[in-house]
Amino acid sequence: MEILTVFAEWFIGLFNEGGNVFVGFLTGIVPTLVALMTAVYAVKNLIGEDKVNKFAAKIGGNIVLRYTLLPVMAVFFLTNPMAYTFGTFLPERYKPAFYDAAVSFVHPILGLFPHANPAELFVYMGIANGIQELGLSLGALAIRYFLVGIVVIFIRGVVTERITVWMMKKDGIELEGFEEFQAKSA
Repeated sequence: MEILTVFAEWFIGLFNEGGNVFVGFLTGIVPTLVALMTAVYAVKNLIGEDKVNKFAAKIGGNIVLRYTLLPVMAVFFLTNPMAYTFGTFLPERYKPAFYDAAVSFVHPILGLFPHANPAELFVYMGIANGIQELGLSLGALAIRYFLVGIVVIFIRGVVTERITVWMMKKDGIELEGFEEFQAKSA
């Protein structure tokens, strides 16, 4: 009987802990995301949706800028996880690759701009602690981490884009909006 009681307490405790995590999201990240989304849409409406879309189309029309500058700007200005919303300005065929590039940049930016992903700062700080123990410069580490991150996100973006296009063509999915996007960015 004691084993059943312990199991029952553990079982309900598991769901209680899940409820605590859920409440933590509701009082932590969710209001922040709602506020950030409201601010981004307000800025977009103040500047003008056409101007924002034209700027994004100009950047997104260039493969190098699409997978370097756009993800860097998204992560720097909007931080993780709001940064992924920058993909809304791109045609469907580029969204998976943009997401891959942006999500891959939330760590390399930390050494120079810890505000971008403070919840994951412990990863960078673990590496930084080892570098400091060796008597090496953290500034050099941060810059190298940032620059290598840009190279990696570019490679990941291009590879993911190629895979996405290949899979869409293989499945007969129309690459809708691509011609219009190319015309806007010209």
